[in-house]
Amino acid sequence: MGFLVSPGVHVREIDLTNVVPSVSTSIGAIAGPFQKGPVSAVTAISSEEQLLQTFGKPNSSNFEWWFTAANFLQYGDALRVVRAESAILNAGANSGILIRDDDHYEASFSTGQGSHGEWAARTAGTHGNSLGVDICPSPAAFSQQLGTLNLVDGAGAIGDLSITVDDQNATSATIAIGDIIKFYANNTITAISNGAITVATKNLVVDGNSGTAAVGQRVVGAGISDGDEVVKIVTVTDQQNLILDKAITVANDVVLSLMTNVAVESGNIEYEVTSVSGQDLTIRVLDDPSGAGLQTIIPDNSYIRRRWRFSDLFDSAPGTSDWSIANARGELDELHVAVYDKTGDITGYDVDVKGQRTSSVIEVWPSMSKNSAAKTTQGGGNYYPDVIFRGSGFIYWTDHISGGTNWGTDIATGTDYTVVAGVNSDTLTGGTDDYSVTAGEIELAYDKFADTENLDINLIMGGPSSGVADTEAGQDTLVTMITDLCELRRDCVGFVSPYRGATVGVTSSITQTENVKNAFDKCPSSSYMVFDSGYKYMYDKYNDVYRFVPLNGDTAGLCANTDAVADPWFSPAGYNRGGVRGAVKLSYNPMKADRDILYKARINPVVDFPGQGVTLFGDKTALSKPSAFDRINVRRLFLVLEKAIATASKFQLFEFNDEFTRAQFRNLVEPFLRDVQGRRGIFDFRVICDTTNNTGEVIDRNEFIGDIYIKPARSINFITLNFIAVRTGVAFSEVGG
Repeated sequence: MGFLVSPGVHVREIDLTNVVPSVSTSIGAIAGPFQKGPVSAVTAISSEEQLLQTFGKPNSSNFEWWFTAANFLQYGDALRVVRAESAILNAGANSGILIRDDDHYEASFSTGQGSHGEWAARTAGTHGNSLGVDICPSPAAFSQQLGTLNLVDGAGAIGDLSITVDDQNATSATIAIGDIIKFYANNTITAISNGAITVATKNLVVDGNSGTAAVGQRVVGAGISDGDEVVKIVTVTDQQNLILDKAITVANDVVLSLMTNVAVESGNIEYEVTSVSGQDLTIRVLDDPSGAGLQTIIPDNSYIRRRWRFSDLFDSAPGTSDWSIANARGELDELHVAVYDKTGDITGYDVDVKGQRTSSVIEVWPSMSKNSAAKTTQGGGNYYPDVIFRGSGFIYWTDHISGGTNWGTDIATGTDYTVVAGVNSDTLTGGTDDYSVTAGEIELAYDKFADTENLDINLIMGGPSSGVADTEAGQDTLVTMITDLCELRRDCVGFVSPYRGATVGVTSSITQTENVKNAFDKCPSSSYMVFDSGYKYMYDKYNDVYRFVPLNGDTAGLCANTDAVADPWFSPAGYNRGGVRGAVKLSYNPMKADRDILYKARINPVVDFPGQGVTLFGDKTALSKPSAFDRINVRRLFLVLEKAIATASKFQLFEFNDEFTRAQFRNLVEPFLRDVQGRRGIFDFRVICDTTNNTGEVIDRNEFIGDIYIKPARSINFITLNFIAVRTGVAFSEVGG
């Protein structure tokens, strides 16, 4: 406010209620090669089930990374995962293509991919090669009464699995694999005597009829305004004068047909087209496990009605949307899309296997629009690439189908969308896997965790070193990579196990001890790193096998569990909080002498104690010099204090460095530290923020200094029990305190 000029009362509020906020301490992070899922992007995972759904099952190539992540989730419910980028591709309509994640798609592919084709799998990998996508772009594609399809061989015999027709493309429709067909007796009206008129009175006058028109028959053909509409004869005045159940529009000189109420086949039997070769159709009774053919004789010159193989999953044929009608944005803008599992790899059902067609369908997307500006009745966007992008878990749109003129535009009044008569079917191919990630690819994946401002993580797991190399050198590369990341962030701790060959398959405990010690000897000294001693043997329920898996997922998880049952400044080791879950046995179970060697080498032993189970039996960091920071609990205590107080201190920025601000800072920090002290995290503390450390020179440099002295609580690593025998007549005060 400015200075008051005349007497008055001015009211202001000053908020001195700020407190140090709570901060996260239990968010894990790991990078590795997974079966599917976003590539080179950080994905939040909260459960093993979500890990499975997002990144696929473990396999013989990636189980170490997968179970490291899953083991962490046994203890905590917050994990960040990055799928490493390698020689992997998303399956596509024409070929493989790499689309890393939704951001990558929006930036590079959402406006179309040209010659690539119509669709790409949502995630990279061979997983996408199982996908198929059908677009039903018109009423004719949905279902259609075809013209006369003469049987070349005269008739179809009972049991026939193959028929040959002389006009597969009747009325601009093509019978395709997967189509469902029925056979009808056919009579043809040879001409229309009253020409191109609207039969407003429901009277239809014809000048010739090759068969016998009867009440209940349907009149169908391209000359009717809607050839798929059911128009029935209700009265036959004579064979040239028919009365219909509704008014229709009839074109001039068109040939119409009469259909009987029911199909030629008893019970209206439907057939599925399983292959098409020119005019030769292979058929079978729909969903018949035996693959049966024709059930009765089909006469020559029969009439065929076809429908899209997934039509029964949609309420009606695609037409003109209400939005398009209301806004005069063209006719026939709607389309349907069905996504299916063509091989059964995803659902367990194969679209090409008898009886599994419907079960193989993964997603259906009805009545989407070809107009880029289209809206639903609720006001949301209804343009089909956008709907697919927002909702599909399996596919991205990459291009319009051939012949789809005006698709993707907000067309002017009076312009229609080019009708594509047939269903467009794509089976995706070209998806590739690659689990042999290089050191550089793993490092690029871990680099995604480097952003401290936008990404909050606390416990980084290295998984196996096999992504680099299953050797001491590979071990050193991985540890250096994780150490550099943690030292850069300075708000998290890294966890690494020895390389697999150090303990797995090694029979001598002496050799195992030497291997593990040597694996970490050359690794950098850091209080931000934690080393463990080996691998655990666990059951892989997804593949029904037992596997050795690195323990760093468990050691990081024990820290998360400690946060839940106590506080971050408590040690995660020992019998109270250090129990490792899901271990059948250990690849290396160090004895006391071995543990002495390991502990001197900055390595925390994991031990299988009889009657106590598998236990983390050390809480050292990888710091080589003696210090309070060579213990996990102290390092994590300071991470909590630094993170929480730094977050609260941001609100002092751009204020004045005067006694008022300094007092505010002390009043902010000291209650927080007293709370931590009361929860056994520190023995004592002192906060200095006054003119002794905020001198004139400091103030003139626009700086602000607060010195916070901490006496951290120490965990007990060694217990000495002295049992002293004394003579009966000696008083205890004479020999002890």
